[in-house]
Amino acid sequence: MAATIEKAPGKPASIARHDPKVVLALRNFAMSMSVFNIIGYIFLGFEQPFFWPFIALATGYTVEITLEVIGARVEGRAPRFTGNGFKGFLEFIYPAHIGSLAVNMLLYVNDQILVMIFGVCVTVGAKWVLRAPVKGRMRHFMNPSNFGIAVVLLLIPWASIAPPYHFTENVDTWIDWLIPGIIIIGGTMLNGKLTNRMPLIFGWVAAFALQSIIRGLFFGTSIPGALATMTGVAFILFTNYMVTDPGTSPSKPIHQVMFGGGVALFYGLLIAVHIAYSLFFATAIVCALRGGYHWALHFQNKARVKQQEAERRKAEQGPTIGKGVAAA
Repeated sequence: MAATIEKAPGKPASIARHDPKVVLALRNFAMSMSVFNIIGYIFLGFEQPFFWPFIALATGYTVEITLEVIGARVEGRAPRFTGNGFKGFLEFIYPAHIGSLAVNMLLYVNDQILVMIFGVCVTVGAKWVLRAPVKGRMRHFMNPSNFGIAVVLLLIPWASIAPPYHFTENVDTWIDWLIPGIIIIGGTMLNGKLTNRMPLIFGWVAAFALQSIIRGLFFGTSIPGALATMTGVAFILFTNYMVTDPGTSPSKPIHQVMFGGGVALFYGLLIAVHIAYSLFFATAIVCALRGGYHWALHFQNKARVKQQEAERRKAEQGPTIGKGVAAA
């Protein structure tokens, strides 16, 4: 997830402000992730070493700040974390905070801490590499934490996703229902009021249920079992805090529905051919397709402008040539 930068009229880019609504969403996401990790390690049963979140955060902060300093120097501007005091620094660091905690929380790499660090570096660094022109400026198009996790799972076969039970390993009875309930309520309020991604959630959940039924009818999958996936804490977290990333998902409601439905479609296709971790790979595929679409649109617009410029020059040269011939 990344903040949207708006340049105020008459002000240089170095002191451009964040969209207040997005900043609030980022702050709430960061606070939610922090609180959930604290509760997870103390009460729920998170299985990664307790000091790993701090290492993940230190890695994410370092990579984000270093790349920002390099990018600012190359682009001839001031780093975005300067000029607005500690508040400005916090606003800048929120995405790295969220992505770093997400990678550590969702990946399980046994005791190989370097693999976790690698995942965090990919998460933060990919935002500077995988970009596409959107509405006149370059924006990253790959969901950061999802991409970092997908790369680790693809390159390191023995790595895996944290087992779903570790979100509720140490609790039982009615608390098993309370945890997903809190996540749903908090995520719905966040996505409904700040990120405006409820159409995306609707498209994702509806298409996921549909593909579960289709797989049951045509591939022999247990339909109740496939639908039961939607009741797990991991699925609810993914729905409210991963696939809805406003920095890498569309803004228009109809496009949001298509985006969410596309993720569910590719999930169904991947799981039908027995590819594990399909949630993360499906999201990466749809984000990559969206980035490719924006690049294609950019080149199409560029070619159209070039053609219009050529036609304008031809129209301007036509009368001049005619006058020269008449004078002769």
